[in-house]
Amino acid sequence: MDLHQRYPGLDDLKHRAKNRLPRFVWDYLDSGTGAEQARARNRTALDRIRFLPSVLHGPMEPELSTSFLDTSQALPFGIAPVGMSGLIWPDAEAALARSAAAAGIPFCLSTVASRSPEDLAPHLGQDGWFQLYPPKDEGIRADLLARARDAGFRTLVLTVDVPAASRRERQTRSGLTQPPRLTPRLLAQIAVRPAWALGMARHGMPHMRTLDKYISGAQANLPPTAHVGYLLRTSPDWDYVQWLRRNWDGPFIVKGVMRARDAKRLEEAGADAVWISNHGGRQFDGCPAAIDVLPQIRGAVRIPLIFDSGIEGGLDIIRALALGADFVMLGRAYHYALAALGENGPAHLTDILAKDMQANMSQLGAPDLAALKSLERWPPAAG
Repeated sequence: MDLHQRYPGLDDLKHRAKNRLPRFVWDYLDSGTGAEQARARNRTALDRIRFLPSVLHGPMEPELSTSFLDTSQALPFGIAPVGMSGLIWPDAEAALARSAAAAGIPFCLSTVASRSPEDLAPHLGQDGWFQLYPPKDEGIRADLLARARDAGFRTLVLTVDVPAASRRERQTRSGLTQPPRLTPRLLAQIAVRPAWALGMARHGMPHMRTLDKYISGAQANLPPTAHVGYLLRTSPDWDYVQWLRRNWDGPFIVKGVMRARDAKRLEEAGADAVWISNHGGRQFDGCPAAIDVLPQIRGAVRIPLIFDSGIEGGLDIIRALALGADFVMLGRAYHYALAALGENGPAHLTDILAKDMQANMSQLGAPDLAALKSLERWPPAAG
């Protein structure tokens, strides 16, 4: 079967994923917070960004390779962290890591994934990133960094936009709790999704294996959208950032930044890159679209910028790069692909995104990624 004939775009993968996942798993992956206006705002703002096509350039095969944080990258995008990926599809983190390694793109593992850094070590390529949800205890913090480093992760990502669990009302309505408990309601949803159910039967219900070392049988009265990681973590401050900078000897990225003044201060604090994100609309429903703050942050700092939030295709990646991003990460999209096609899904999505970028860059007369910085926008800027 030619996957490009049957699933030519992310929407096709998303539709199939929805039909293969239990309702509570789908809502965990797909939902935002509040009325989900921030999530909708991301899409609307990206659609407002338009460019004038350029003609008469002759045959063109746009080059997509780049260099990011002193590492050669085959493509200008990678796989973002998603907590409890193994709930979305059995052994998701290993499948995503293998696909990233094969494609030569970064894979970022969450602290609250269902696989530990040690589990992922055999599957990592040359560019594994570890996302830190910040532990309060300095000893645990130091141990996590050592474990990530020893497992082969070269880049540390501190997530700073989750000071507390968001409510995520749609996720809550679905009946999912943390840790997941198989209530009669959830079992009824599982019964009509046999592929997911069989996979979980083989691998077992996921839990946050990275934290097993620090929490043994802990129970707490947590909100349904929180998880056991909240027993350990804190809301970081500037001293926390400086501690991590001193104690991590590889590239250091700070994720979840939406203000130019914060990005500038992080640059001064020694961050190697800033990751612009509104968490895909999953944390705060009153924020602007992430793409709308990108140009202002680009103007405030000289260090590389990563972008996520709302990316659904190669054209969206072009939009982010044109407005000042140096690299793009996708989280939900790769999990839609994995749920749709299993192990084959992530590689197919990578191919979709690369082909979509090249087709659109040909329309724009852009032979390489550097040319995206000078695309002609429409409507023209005032004045």
